[in-house]
Amino acid sequence: MPVADRPIARVLGIETSCDETAASVVEGGTTIVSSVVSSQIDLHARYGGVVPELAGRAHVELLTPVLADALEQASSDHSGRGIDGIAVTHGPGLIGSLLVGVAEAKALSMAWGVPLVGVNHLEAHLFASLLEQPDLGWPLVVLLVSGGHTLLIEVTAPGEYRIMGGTIDDAAGEAFDKVARFIGLGYPGGPAIDRISAEGDPAAYAFPRSLPGDGYDFSFSGLKTSVVNRVRKEPDASTADVAASFQEAVVDVLVTRARAAAGAVGARAICLAGGVAANSLLRARIEAACAEDSIGAFLPSRALCTDNAAMVAAAGYWRLTRGDRSGLDLGADPNLRLVSTV
Repeated sequence: MPVADRPIARVLGIETSCDETAASVVEGGTTIVSSVVSSQIDLHARYGGVVPELAGRAHVELLTPVLADALEQASSDHSGRGIDGIAVTHGPGLIGSLLVGVAEAKALSMAWGVPLVGVNHLEAHLFASLLEQPDLGWPLVVLLVSGGHTLLIEVTAPGEYRIMGGTIDDAAGEAFDKVARFIGLGYPGGPAIDRISAEGDPAAYAFPRSLPGDGYDFSFSGLKTSVVNRVRKEPDASTADVAASFQEAVVDVLVTRARAAAGAVGARAICLAGGVAANSLLRARIEAACAEDSIGAFLPSRALCTDNAAMVAAAGYWRLTRGDRSGLDLGADPNLRLVSTV
């Protein structure tokens, strides 16, 4: 049987959408055989955020050894032995970074004679929990929260989803980074605020909750501005109190909206996804809310919250097994959107 026509079992995933260079081999869509992630945090920390040009160059240097490591852990090698398909993030993200991964995936697909599929980075996040909870019940409400996106998504089955709400300005992760930089906590802002908030009083400042009332959209720009104005008026304000109060406001809005969305669609569970899903307060509040509402709470491990290639391979497995294929003309789309399919 030609290699390209054999059944799909193991998929190599490649992720280079931002500042993580990642490769992973996933079997059957749910079993992680290998997963390697090389972070560029130290490279970008001195600049207070990701520098696109530096990120792209770093991917060029890092992708080959990362791929070699992931393949070796999966008992494969540069010949692609045992790999039945390749999945690669082709958007959204930084154009230079995306192009590095897409070019590599196309070259390997052609060299190994295995099918290729482009994966939407946001859709990949929806598959992260399936890697640890393959028996998820449906429907789910997924709260996808990252540095670039804040979305509430109803998922009725893999590949069947409806966008219920999203941010109208800053994403939650973006707000974390901007506030952390302003109060002197550096980059990345999310983990820094999470850590110092444990020492602060979340009720010290009554920061606003935007877009009160019905609906599932989010807005964090006003909250960020409120924090900036408060610190300017009180330059001696406790950094821990400011951070804790800011985090409280963000998490309060996220949990309230997710809970309302789950109730509206009769969801069996709320699932977190994206980098901000690693936030300790958000995870605790979602668990508590779900327990109170007698529904499940699916919290991916922190390793699967941040950008990784295992989720890309899982999403790619599902697409490849249903017959989706990308040609060698696959391009990178930095503005690729996640659209409702139901």
